[in-house]
Amino acid sequence: MAAGGAADAQARFGHSVKGLLTEKVTSCGTDVIALTKQVLKGSRSAELLGQAARNMVMQEDAILHSEDSLRKMAIITTHLQYQQEAIQKNMERSSNLQDQLSHLLK
Repeated sequence: MAAGGAADAQARFGHSVKGLLTEKVTSCGTDVIALTKQVLKGSRSAELLGQAARNMVMQEDAILHSEDSLRKMAIITTHLQYQQEAIQKNMERSSNLQDQLSHLLK
């Protein structure tokens, strides 16, 4: 009977070890899955950061181009103002000349 009890105890111990081993394997599998998800999440974050950096560079180029365009438009506006002033002066002179001519012709 002692041999039967020892065999029974050994069988229970084997089942207990198998249960613990199964538990550990399951736990490790879960940990590997969680780690994989975290790595993929980190990879996606790096991808998003890279895309954001590329978008930022594109925006910076657009801003620089806009600044250059605004600077050019300011120069054109100044030139147009000078031309407008010159035209107004010429119109005043023309009006004075017309008055003088009409006065001479009378």
